[in-house]
Amino acid sequence: MKIIVAVKRVIDYAVKIRVKPDKTGVETANVKMSMNPFCEIALEEALRIRESGLASEVIAVTIGPSQSVDTLRTGLAMGADRGIHVDAAIGLNPLTIAKILKALVHIENPGLLILGKQAIDDDCNQTGQMVAGLLNWPQGTFASKVILDKEKQVATVEREVDGGLETLCLDLPAVITTDLRLNQPRYATLPNIMKAKSKVIKKYTPEELKVQIKSDLEVVQVTEPPKRKTGVIVSSVDELIDKLKNEACVI
Repeated sequence: MKIIVAVKRVIDYAVKIRVKPDKTGVETANVKMSMNPFCEIALEEALRIRESGLASEVIAVTIGPSQSVDTLRTGLAMGADRGIHVDAAIGLNPLTIAKILKALVHIENPGLLILGKQAIDDDCNQTGQMVAGLLNWPQGTFASKVILDKEKQVATVEREVDGGLETLCLDLPAVITTDLRLNQPRYATLPNIMKAKSKVIKKYTPEELKVQIKSDLEVVQVTEPPKRKTGVIVSSVDELIDKLKNEACVI
């Protein structure tokens, strides 16, 4: 069984985001980029499934400009067998990404498609659900635990919901999106980083996959959130209650 894992290049989670002076987006020039943390978790889970003998190959897929290959190499250094790069413009919407993944699924015929539940740059949390709908595959979102049964061809997914834990049984092939508590991603070691340079990366364009690139959304303006006001130190409980009632609109 093959497993496809989608990985995305985003601004590193530790970087302080800066809005461009013209307010058309966020600054990405000379900014550290890395793999989306949820995508790292998805890749780690796929690698663990392969290492347990339940899958034969892990394929890392990234969609974006030429710089996205660096993120793909990181995935290969973590242990993915090969990579696929779909060369496309920045700012693709989730539906377009889902259509591209659907086309790749038809080419590779995997038994499992694993994605991070969302990307930390746009927080859309839509691609996994959309690709499952396009493929008409069962889906398990926000997975905190995944168990595969190769003989029965089913995946048991435990997910966190408001009321506690929910367990889903999915017939394979299926789509799974990963939550933070699923696993702890491994670090890419230096020998594996060197090996990754020789691993195969196949390139496609959206046109070759017969996917039309278009956006139904227009970004009008990007602004920073309002700065938090300085706090006030109160000298007594009575003063605190008075300020909460009269200044914080607490009833």
